[in-house]
Formats: sequence, C-alpha cells, structure tokens
Amino acid sequence: MRAVGGAGGYRVPVAKGSGLGVRGWLLLGLTTVVALAATGVWNPFPGMWDWVNRRSPISEPDLVWQQRIGGTPRSVTIAGETVVVEQRTRVEARSLATGSQLWERKADWSAVAGGGAEAVVAVGRLLVKGYEVLDPTTGVTRRRDNDAVAVWTYRNLLLDARCVEATDCTLSAWEPRGVAPLWTAFLPGVSSGLLADNPNLLDSRRLSSPRIHGEVAGPETVPALLGFPVDGRVHVVDTATGRVLQNVEPERDERLAVIGGRLLRIVARSQDGNCYFTISGRDAATGQETWQRSGLNLRTADSAGCVQREDPYGARNVLVGVAPDGREAILDGYDGRLLLATENSERVLAVDDRYAVVRTAGRDGISGRELSSGQVRWNRPSGEKAGAALTPYAAVVADEKPNRLVALDPRTGRELVALRTSANALAVGPAGMVIGEGREIGYIRFGAASGDPARNGDPGRNGDGSVPGPAGSPGAPGPQGSCGPKNELCSDPDSGK
Repeated sequence: MRAVGGAGGYRVPVAKGSGLGVRGWLLLGLTTVVALAATGVWNPFPGMWDWVNRRSPISEPDLVWQQRIGGTPRSVTIAGETVVVEQRTRVEARSLATGSQLWERKADWSAVAGGGAEAVVAVGRLLVKGYEVLDPTTGVTRRRDNDAVAVWTYRNLLLDARCVEATDCTLSAWEPRGVAPLWTAFLPGVSSGLLADNPNLLDSRRLSSPRIHGEVAGPETVPALLGFPVDGRVHVVDTATGRVLQNVEPERDERLAVIGGRLLRIVARSQDGNCYFTISGRDAATGQETWQRSGLNLRTADSAGCVQREDPYGARNVLVGVAPDGREAILDGYDGRLLLATENSERVLAVDDRYAVVRTAGRDGISGRELSSGQVRWNRPSGEKAGAALTPYAAVVADEKPNRLVALDPRTGRELVALRTSANALAVGPAGMVIGEGREIGYIRFGAASGDPARNGDPGRNGDGSVPGPAGSPGAPGPQGSCGPKNELCSDPDSGK
C-alpha cells in the first residue's frame, strides 16, 4: 500500500499497482476536495453554488434590474416609485429604482388606485368582507374597511360596494388617499359576480395580445358613467355625483353597455342565417336617443341565434366593430362618429381615445393612426403574429421570430426602448417598462443605455426631480386621462393649434 498526501496530513490510501480508472480518479478527486473543505484549506462550494444559481438576463440589452420573485405574477403595476406585484396568495412591492423588496403581505387579491405620489394598493381576501388600503412604499395600512364585498380602482377614484342585505347595497366613492367617501349611492343589490377587485361592469372589452399583459396600462381615469348589472337590469351611475341616472332592463335581443358617457343599446336580430346589428346611443339622464348606426358587428354575439353574451370591443370612449364588407371600424361612443375605417385585410391591434395600432394588409407591418384626423402617424415592419397595446405613455409592440418587445411614442413611432426577449410586457410607467418571464421580472428605462444606472439613482425622474414623458422628449403625449373625455384639452403640436 502507498498513500497520497493531502493538506493537513490527511492521507488517502491507494492500493499499490492498482488501476483506478476514470471513476476511481473522480472519486479520489472528490474525496480530496471534501477533505480540503473540511479542514478549511480550500472550499469551492459557495462559488460553485453562486455559479449554478446565477440568473440569466431575460433580455438583451440587459435591464436596469432583474429580480426573482416567489411565484409567477398575476399582475404587475407601477405605482409611483414602486412596482406592485400580485401573486396567487400574496402581494409585494419592490423599489422601481433597484428592484429590492420593500414589503410583502398575504392577500388573495390586490389592485392599485391613484397615480404617481397619490397611488395606493387595495388588498383583500376571497370570500371575506372588507379590504385594506396600503401605502405602496411602506405597506402601512392607510384605511381599513370591514364590510365591502367589491372594489373598483381607477387613477383618480376608488369605488366600493357594501350590502346590508341582498337587496340593500351602497356604492361609495373615495379619493385614493381619502379618509371619507365623496358620495354614496343606493343600489338594490349587486350581482353575485361582483366580488373582490374590479369585477366586470357593462362597458367594453380590451383587445388582447400575446405576451402583453391585459393590465399593462395600469389604472385608468374613471369614466363619467358606469353601468352596474343588478338582477338582469343595468343601473347607470354618474361617477361625479353618485346619482343613479337610469335603471334599465334590456329587451330579449338587446345588450346594454355604458361607454363614452352614453347608454348603448345593441340589438342583434337573426335573419337568413346571419346576425344583423343596430347600435344606438342614449342620453343617460333622459333616455333620449342621440345617435344610431346599423350594420356594424361589435362581436357581442355568438353564432347560436345571435345571443349577445359579450361586451363590445373597445377602450374608454371608443368601440371597435366589423362593417358588412369585412373592414374594421372604430366609433366614438358619445356621438357615433366613424373615427377610423381600415382597408381590406387590415386589422386593429390596439386602440385608445387618441390612436389606433393597425396591422397592414400584407401582414408584414404595423402602423399608428390618429383617430382625430385619420392620419397615418408612422409605419414599421413587423412579423405576421405581432401584437400591440396602447398605454398612456407608450405603444407596446410584441413580435415573434425573432422575439422582440418594443415601446414606441404613439404619436411619432419613435423607439423608446427595443429589447430582444421572449419575456412578456407586464407594466408601463411614465419612464420605463416592467417585463417578466416566469418568476423573473425586470425594469428597463425609456431611452436608457443597457444596464445604465438610473439618473440620480431614480429611473423615473429628470435631474430636476420632474417626471419626464417617454424618453424625456418634448412634445411627448401625456397620460391618457389628461385630455378630457372628448380629447378637447389636447392639441396636436404639428397642427399649429
């Protein structure tokens, strides 16, 4: 027998003249490393674990920060200087500047109300009455309610509903950080589906897109009117005063929706194997018809007898439908005006009150259209399966083969950031975007070089502390809710107005 010397006098016996072979030498090497680690001479295991656990960047260029969270996020919202992440059984907030966790709470649902410094986080438990309003930076409870069964969150308002009995409910409106309700309104019960956060009201459905989260735009400004479904009827509530303006029961072939400050009556009639549609807008206070249009299919009905089970597609004050010739059209919900008619084979991918993103007829490009003038603002090439979404601060385009996420100025089409990534767009704020893949989420600033540290340690502010528009550029569009319900407060810099 001979011995192989080791550190600290440790000797490993080896049979003289024996052939160890590959497995024997590997076992000998492992035994030697364990011996060295045990005696404190050399321990490679911490470094090896760090290498195994190292996170691969989820995009190129790299993000300002990237963090792994406890589970796959259900929603992500930028709230002031924080990123609020909702998961299956908890909610957490992270610093927008660094991605470090600020706080965590157990909760079955969460939703952000308010914007900027006025933002708050409402959290609650399923099948348990009540909710809490938290500060997004500290997680401290600002207000607690023990009776509400449903909550709706907007950029400038928070609504909740509480019921003493099944037919005796009260709807209350709060400023996001308010401590007393602005108004209360009586509702004769609430739908059994009106539970937890943001249950469905009778309004419009957003156009969806793969790899772009449905709530990427964050909370929006509360509409002038809301339609609450109660026992087969629609109660139209004025959100400025809390006054219930209408209590309407739809006809058998009707679907009601409250969009653009009007009560819309959508009639679908079956004839010759087809569905024929008529849409009319009514003044919510008087019930008087203000406009009517026939022939536009708002995709509210299925093929079985033209039964309307879905809300129409659209956003805020506009509707998206299909004309009899197959072209898509965008209508103003307030006065029924035709804002945009696409060409043959074009498709509307995203829309808001100001712009539309349209896939061109050749399916090899997309374009930005301005609704007020119908003008084509920009064009860019894209893949056949490209999707898009419009937010108050950027138009987001998700492309495949190769995988890309691009944020654009919706007015000019200028790139704010372009990422080579298969991740999803989760949230867009005034100065950047949160993306995610699996349990990994990260933040990229508009106009920032890859991996650059945030200016003054803050990715969302200029050097003077002000919040920039996209890429900090002059003339960039402001938040969507800043133009008024009819876009009357915004002017086009190119128009000279």
